[in-house]
Amino acid sequence: MGSDSPIALSTLVADDDGAFTLSFLLLPEYAMVSLLSAIEPLRIANRLLEKEVFRWQCLSDGDELVTASNGMALQPSYHFQQVSAPRNLFVNASFNPERHINESTIQWLRTLRHQGGIIGALDTGCYLLAKARLLDHRKVTLHWEALPSFQERYPQLEVTHELFEIDGNYMTCAGGTAASDMVLYLIAEYGGSDLAKLVCDQLIKNGMRNRSDNQKMDWMKRMNIHHPKVLKALTLMSENIETPLTTKEISILLCISIRQLERLFMQYFKCTPAAYYLGLRVEHGKQLLSDSSLSVTDIALATGFSSTAHFSRRYKERYGMTASEYRALNK
Repeated sequence: MGSDSPIALSTLVADDDGAFTLSFLLLPEYAMVSLLSAIEPLRIANRLLEKEVFRWQCLSDGDELVTASNGMALQPSYHFQQVSAPRNLFVNASFNPERHINESTIQWLRTLRHQGGIIGALDTGCYLLAKARLLDHRKVTLHWEALPSFQERYPQLEVTHELFEIDGNYMTCAGGTAASDMVLYLIAEYGGSDLAKLVCDQLIKNGMRNRSDNQKMDWMKRMNIHHPKVLKALTLMSENIETPLTTKEISILLCISIRQLERLFMQYFKCTPAAYYLGLRVEHGKQLLSDSSLSVTDIALATGFSSTAHFSRRYKERYGMTASEYRALNK
């Protein structure tokens, strides 16, 4: 951009007239909730400020309207080669992101990187950024459901569970309504926290969440469980899927006996700790089968099974079909 490069007045990079344009590259099956959660706070901020501080546009890598995961399509959208190079670009994807990646878009993103703008992603849009090698040595976050598959696909990247991450001129977001939290952060940078709070009021939103807030409800709220030992056991299980702990190891970490741990699980879940843990691992495998291109063998290893046969047998016991049969249905 040479000597005429725009000045970064905040995290975002300004247009020549001082306003900020956010461009959203929509991949097929993108989540419309993420897109609208990002745009609506900008619209409200403009209304409250009584001037156009924020602009937005939707881009695509083709000439047809891009259909979201809900079957709807917004217009207008512009082919990315028909507009000036975006200074603040966010890739918006959701289901099956790897199916919708093409080489021309990757090359375009690499060109943008050298022009010094902001490059970001909503939900699983980070798959495209990772494929373009733009996230190396950067912190990245994405939707919790797709996070395990992404980690298996790109083990060299530093993946977090934050609502959003800002690392230099790269910005990633978990998607869903977390997009509004990221945008509210940007609005606060421009107009202060009071402006962001006024936008929250208009959204009927009870304040801004911190970027470190949990994407999912914690075990206590989700399952209405308050026993500290049970909650700790569930956390240990969910954090040790690839290399499962034994019931004895969990009991030692909880400072209770195996018999006490088994009684607690029978009380709350009507099954043994081992059975509940097995269910978590198989469920994790199901997510990897639907959201990743990993082989069934790799998924078996990633979920702590010693063999593909063992994983498939347990999978069939739980879901009524083998892992390979489930994957074939979801191609």
